[in-house]
This record gives sequence, C-alpha cells and structure tokens, in this order.
Amino acid sequence: MTEQHLVDHVSDTARWVAVHRATETERPDALFADPYAARLAGPRGREIAAHAAESIADDWFLVTRTKLVDDQVTAAVATGSDVVLNLGAGLDTRPYRMSLPADLRWIEADLPGMIAEKNALLADAEPRCRLQRIGLDVTDTDALTTFLDAALDNASRALVVTEGLVMYLTETDAVELTRALQHPAVTHWCLDFSTAGVAALMADRNRGLLRHAPWTFLPETGLAFFENLGWTTEYVESLLTAAARLDRLSAPELLAAATGPQPDPRAPGHWPFSAVALLTHSIRQQR
Repeated sequence: MTEQHLVDHVSDTARWVAVHRATETERPDALFADPYAARLAGPRGREIAAHAAESIADDWFLVTRTKLVDDQVTAAVATGSDVVLNLGAGLDTRPYRMSLPADLRWIEADLPGMIAEKNALLADAEPRCRLQRIGLDVTDTDALTTFLDAALDNASRALVVTEGLVMYLTETDAVELTRALQHPAVTHWCLDFSTAGVAALMADRNRGLLRHAPWTFLPETGLAFFENLGWTTEYVESLLTAAARLDRLSAPELLAAATGPQPDPRAPGHWPFSAVALLTHSIRQQR
C-alpha cells in the first residue's frame, strides 16, 4: 500500500495514535499504560506509524499530548466534573485505562463507522465508569447541539475533550464548535491546537501520508482564536516544552528548541507551536 493510500480518512489517524500509546506502554518509565492500544492499532496503524516516522518523528508529540490530556481529565474529575464528553473520540481508551469514579458519565462521540469498529474491538473490555458511545458528525451543528442538550441533561460540571480534532476542521467548523460548546453545563474544554507556523512542517505529510486527512485549521492567532470567541484560558502548555519536561525528546535540535525562547501562545507568529489547553467560559445561552 502506498503512503498516499495508508490514510484514506481522518479516522485512520486514530490507529496511528494508538500505535504510539502501545509503544509508550511497553517502556519501563511509561507515562501511562494502555493495554488495549496494540489491539486497536492493528497492522494498518503500525504501517501508518512506520511511514510517518520516515518523514517526521512524531512519537514524542502524540505521547506527550496523551499525557497532558490525561492530567487534565484527572484534575477535572477530582474537582467535581460529573460528565466527560469526548468528541471525535477515535480509538481513545481512557474510560478503560484511567482511574475514574464508577458513577462518572463518559460519553464518546465520533462518526458511526468508527463507533461500530470500536464497539467490536472492545466488546470484551470493561470500562471503569458509565460509558456510552454515540455516532455523530461533530461538524453537523444542528446534530451536535441536539447531542449536547441530551448528553448534558442533569449534568452540572461537564468537561469536553477534543484531542486531535480541531486541526482537521475548517475554520468555519471550528467557530461553530467553539460556540456550540458554550453550553451552560460545560465548565471546561480540554483541547490541543497547532498554529500556522506548523503548516510548513506538515506540508510534505499533507501531500503524502495525510493527503486524504490534511490538517486544515492552524490559526495564526493561536490561543487567542478561542479567547476571542468567549473562552478563558486556565491552562496552556506547549507540547514541545512538555515533552522535554517528561523526557520524551531525543533529537538535539528539538531539545535546543524546547529550552530556548518560546512563543506567545496568543501571538505565535511564524513559530511552529502546538499545545494542550484547558478553557472555561462564562457565557450562558438560552436554549
């Protein structure tokens, strides 16, 4: 299979991410343990990851992102979040591998095909909380709004997670998602984002490996894009500097970049900047 046909759809990237979770799990100093990742990745995921490694070494990026989101989920649940909505959940396994309250409601939403595949692959696995999966196109604003109203019924402090999602959206879809999540029951939104400076790094991959699933939303204003739409930042951490902190960088040039001057996440300019952030909002919409 050629590089251009390894990833036929954005859902294929979930297999690639699972490979790196599986590899991290095997390390003696693993940042997390995912006993299901290798199963979920399958041969296709391993082949995608092998091709990706030839163009851009991304293991540090994906592993660090997973760890930072894990930490935000843990903190949110510890401080009272009663519902977690994972939008564009892909092959994420947090409900199975993390220490979570048994009464926590965890709702995953993704395209119906991905949901069906995941249900089959994890049919014998037991989640640690109250897990539900819903087939949903998150770019369908009406369907998303209906889903949010139903999923958040009786919720008081919901955390929304969109790991590895927003970079695949159009700017219009990103705006609609950002506004839709300003729901009265949503107290926090954990997301990762990359800025326009990353575009050059992704150019070759978007012509080859990710031709059918290109990164399309890389805002020039970075974090300010979301803040200008009504969100307030409680936490933001560069994936590069976090990877250095977690000892997941080996390339000398990356270590040098991580310990040197860092861009302003609200005005990154030409810098290739990627981060995980935790946002909150004060908007109360009448529905």
